[in-house]
Amino acid sequence: MMALDQRSTVLLISIFVLACFAQGISAQSSSGWKTLSGKAPLVIARGGLSGLFPDHTEAAYLAGVNNSLYDAVMFCDLQLSKDGVGICRTDLRLDNSTTIEFIFPNQSKSYVVNGKSVSGYFSIDYTANILLDNVTAIQAFQSRPLQYDGQFPLLPPEAISQFQPAAVWLNVQYSMFFEKHKLSMSSAVISLSKNIVLNYISSTEVGFLQAIAPRFRKTKTKLILMLLGKEDVDPSTNQTYGSLVKNLTFVKTFAAGIMVPKDYIWPINSNLYLQPPTSLVKDAHSAGLEIYASNFANDEYGMSYNYSYDPIREYLQFVDKDFAVDGILTDFSVTASEAIACYAQNNVSTSAKAGKTLIISHNGASGDYPGSTDIAYQAAISDGVDYIDCSVQVTKDGVPICRESPDLTIGTNIVSNSVFYPTRLKTVFDINKMVVSATPSTNGGPGIFTFDLTWKEIQSLKPSIFSPFFTLGFGLLRNPAEASAGKYMNLSAFLEFAQSQKNVPVIINIQNARAIALARNLSIVEPVISALNKSSYNSMTDRIMIQSDDSAVLMKFKQLTKFKLVYAVEETAVSIPDSTIKEIKAFSDAVVIRRETVFPASSSYLLGVTDTVERMHNYNMSVFIFLIRNEFAALAFDYIADPTLEIHSYVSLAKVDGLITDFPATARAYMGNACLGRRRGTQYSMYLSVPGAIETAMSPTSMPPALAPAPVLSSVAEPPLPNVVEASAPGTASSPPSVPAVSPTKPSNACRSRHSLSVSLLIGLFMLFLYCN
Repeated sequence: MMALDQRSTVLLISIFVLACFAQGISAQSSSGWKTLSGKAPLVIARGGLSGLFPDHTEAAYLAGVNNSLYDAVMFCDLQLSKDGVGICRTDLRLDNSTTIEFIFPNQSKSYVVNGKSVSGYFSIDYTANILLDNVTAIQAFQSRPLQYDGQFPLLPPEAISQFQPAAVWLNVQYSMFFEKHKLSMSSAVISLSKNIVLNYISSTEVGFLQAIAPRFRKTKTKLILMLLGKEDVDPSTNQTYGSLVKNLTFVKTFAAGIMVPKDYIWPINSNLYLQPPTSLVKDAHSAGLEIYASNFANDEYGMSYNYSYDPIREYLQFVDKDFAVDGILTDFSVTASEAIACYAQNNVSTSAKAGKTLIISHNGASGDYPGSTDIAYQAAISDGVDYIDCSVQVTKDGVPICRESPDLTIGTNIVSNSVFYPTRLKTVFDINKMVVSATPSTNGGPGIFTFDLTWKEIQSLKPSIFSPFFTLGFGLLRNPAEASAGKYMNLSAFLEFAQSQKNVPVIINIQNARAIALARNLSIVEPVISALNKSSYNSMTDRIMIQSDDSAVLMKFKQLTKFKLVYAVEETAVSIPDSTIKEIKAFSDAVVIRRETVFPASSSYLLGVTDTVERMHNYNMSVFIFLIRNEFAALAFDYIADPTLEIHSYVSLAKVDGLITDFPATARAYMGNACLGRRRGTQYSMYLSVPGAIETAMSPTSMPPALAPAPVLSSVAEPPLPNVVEASAPGTASSPPSVPAVSPTKPSNACRSRHSLSVSLLIGLFMLFLYCN
């Protein structure tokens, strides 16, 4: 087995890179917190930063110590080996989180654990030397990085002290099981307390805590009763945890506090929506007990829809309301630290236009409501966007409307409407059907298109929320309670709505102009200009941007209007030489590029940072990033399933000028957080994900595959738009207010060549050094 200090040296580069941004103070000022002590809630890292590295390993503990609040507590689930030696592992069954099944095949056994038969590999069947010298840890969750599997040995709890944590928390869940197999958990814990400082000892068994209470009564060690599900039974008392939690006076006789699953405090119904909070936090504090909440994970599949896949919002629900828990047990201590240090007790309004980076809606607040509907636009404005967007499609009768996709089988209920489906299905080539998808779809598949239905016919349809990571197999739905809420609106109604909202700035995104002109002899440009001319925005050129992925469209607007123009580069990852930037500059003021053009990625790992944004800025062009989403499935592993960390990287490292997002509330909250620019005097620095940093902790054989050279965007020139018969004047039928949004994704006809795009980790570290200083 590699010695601990040697392996720590291997991790030095990556841990230092992370720590540079995260070390800070214990939290904010202790005043105003509604915890029992009045101090800030504790961050308790379950097995270290186990959301990134395999839990209870040196990598996880080092990352947890170096990248969380200074007073973060390192948590160890204690198991015992055959010879009574303690080992930190989450579960009795080692096969769930170690390589033991591969090291010792066909040795699975079955035991009765708390009255139930359980099969697997158990620590009690192996000596400590066998486990520590031969078995390594693996990631227990498939949604997390697997490249670190098999690299780190198991650890005894004594090893945690070498990482110099502020405090150590030892948890004992199966004391009675070990006792039945002639292994004394109480003796093991008391022995450990003589070698390392144990600040907290928790157990799910009342009998265990009562047995050790006399030994720790005159020490600073706090004993905590950990509760499981309300219907689960404590084997030492034969009482359900639901009944135990009702007798806090009894708990106070042997414990200083309780730790409960988070739904004890904020219940969630079967549809995954929050119910009113219980009084448990206040009841515990009234009884003189601290109360800690458990089961927090950024990548949790059962997270309430109320949080919009933003884990910071969930943490704040427990620490920044009219009560606060005393600590949070989490796999993602970095995010919990952000929530407490940067967001909680923050008086900066989330709607305040803090920061120079623009927040641009993508079909309104389409992460919470059906995109391009009145309710989605209203929500985006309430969430604090700088611009709302309308992706324009055109109807059969020439009415420009707000919808991302021209294909009505996407985002409406048309497939369940026998009036239209399947009789109106048609195939139209060169139409970008699904701009919101990861890859543009122009395969000419059948659809029912806006340009084949009248506006009146489209108004008869119901919107349907688009959940990109449900259809891709992750099972992540967006706000199903509002899945059909709102109404679509035409461009004139959209502009009227925006004007009624204090003339909120708008982006008009024009797609498929060339393909629709060729396929149906319909124009989009002229109806859009007509609608703008009839609105008050015609005289407010500083509050309108026109976006397109077709240079001919923007050239036409440049000739006919004075609006700011935005060119959308539709390729997922592309190299843009200076010659092409100059070409774009001739007709555009800003550029929309996809995330991978800034941070190239392979197998969900960031491999580097390009100089695209810097070179665009050299030509005085603004850069907007497409597309920011909250779901953990949308994020590179470098962001630790935290959408705020992705936003932080684009704002603080890449220095982009705007973010196009489905979830504007998350972006606006980031712009107002207290740690951005060290406002409010906070000394905490938010963790910054530096591309290539976490890969340095991987073995060479586990590294993500190298990227092929990115294609070069050698030209964006397009021929003039086809002449069409003049379209009908835009309709004025009014629809309830709604938001737009969208970004580029139509395949370009521009010539492409190949170009090597590789950015070394040294460049990233150099940028990091500049940031730190």
